[in-house]
Amino acid sequence: MTYLVDYHLHTARCGHATGTMEEYVEHAISLGLSEIGFSDHIYSYFLPKEERDPSLAMAEEEFPLYVESVLHLRQRYPQIPIRLGLEADYVPGHEESLRRILDPYPWDYVYGSVHVIGDWVFDHPDYIHRYADWDIDDLYRHYFGLIEGAAASDLFDIVGHLDVIKKFGFRPKRDPGALYTEVAASLRDAGICIEVSTAGLRKPVGELYPGPQLLAECARHGVPATLGSDAHQPTEVGSDFDRSLEALRSAGYREITRFERRKPIPVPIR
Repeated sequence: MTYLVDYHLHTARCGHATGTMEEYVEHAISLGLSEIGFSDHIYSYFLPKEERDPSLAMAEEEFPLYVESVLHLRQRYPQIPIRLGLEADYVPGHEESLRRILDPYPWDYVYGSVHVIGDWVFDHPDYIHRYADWDIDDLYRHYFGLIEGAAASDLFDIVGHLDVIKKFGFRPKRDPGALYTEVAASLRDAGICIEVSTAGLRKPVGELYPGPQLLAECARHGVPATLGSDAHQPTEVGSDFDRSLEALRSAGYREITRFERRKPIPVPIR
């Protein structure tokens, strides 16, 4: 049986997830997952307090309580390894601020994600109209430039939902093959892992992140991969992992990556 991890679980602290942390753990145990990790959001610390949206990320005072809660769950549920993770937005120019936030804690892994371009939270449905402001091919290149910056920053272990820019179904007009080759090479050179995320199956795009063309390029370049559901409610934990494993095998992957104290550990896909 394949060693299955779900490293992308959120909590109600982020303002847009539901259920208790215990419910997430217990659903994972019921599915027979090998290990899990919580990776709740922080991004709004880079904004002045009066501009922070409590529906997008943890309040600053919640941050140490979140860490304590994950560590407590490890003691309560010894039957499943529970990893301490985080999902942090990559914001150019704020790398050292994020490093100071991350340094005090014993992370098993840190996700780097891009949800914001300038002042545009592009994956929020309230702002979907702003896609019309872009040439879609220019937008893809700009977005993946930020992904490359995140990978090169040495802040993150995993890139979250690699091609989330497609969330609402906006696709490049030109063949993105050359762009995907460039991105995969950058990820390989940075030594960073990607997530195969089932969240896209629950979004308008109806497709895994990353899609098959980009995933195949990552496999061809030797970029390691792990699994995540981006669960925002307990029943989403481990959802559609059969689809993720099928996609990984089809792309040429023969192993996934687990993490412990920021050390990547490959395990075979059986």
